[in-house]
Amino acid sequence: MNESSASPSPTNVEDVFATVRELIESRQTVLPKRLVEPGPTPAELQMLLALAAAAPDHGQLTPWRFIAVPAAQRHRLAEAFAGALAERDPAATPEQLAQAREKAYRAPLLLLAVACLGPREPDVPAPERLVSMGAALQNLLLGAHALGYGAGLTSGQAMSSAQLRRLCGLAAGEVPVCCVNIGTATRGSHRLQPRPLPAQLLDELPPDPADPAP
Repeated sequence: MNESSASPSPTNVEDVFATVRELIESRQTVLPKRLVEPGPTPAELQMLLALAAAAPDHGQLTPWRFIAVPAAQRHRLAEAFAGALAERDPAATPEQLAQAREKAYRAPLLLLAVACLGPREPDVPAPERLVSMGAALQNLLLGAHALGYGAGLTSGQAMSSAQLRRLCGLAAGEVPVCCVNIGTATRGSHRLQPRPLPAQLLDELPPDPADPAP
């Protein structure tokens, strides 16, 4: 399919924009503790990953990947979360360690998003690779929303722990960034948060001091 045939026709471009705008503006973060079964099917997960693959990618590096943590393996992630807490806070109480473990069992679908920032050719700078990852995550979240699921990203200090790196077998240059949590949102989860106004997001290049005054 060529580019022209893939673009909306002038007669329906406003309808397409309205649909996309509604999808984007209605998307919201749903906390993992408010995500329950059912989660995406294996086929739906493949659809979501295909959307992630459509993210901008300077140099075609695919500088990110996802690691799925199935239900049968959540106990291993739970111990990594607890171990990470114990490493940074040896005085953590049993209750705090239990809370850290519990985070691994939330949401039917849990993916660990990993940025690939090690040597690659071409040597695209790390900020550009992270921009690509952010776009991939947004595509995935919007896709989940379009399928009727709730979703949210979670991070925290455990992302930088040696425990998590060992569990996931990460290579040098790979950085765990966040968890992607997807499932069915429970009642009362849909509460849109205030968002900045368009005027707050745009500045204009300041005038050149060398230019003559008007």
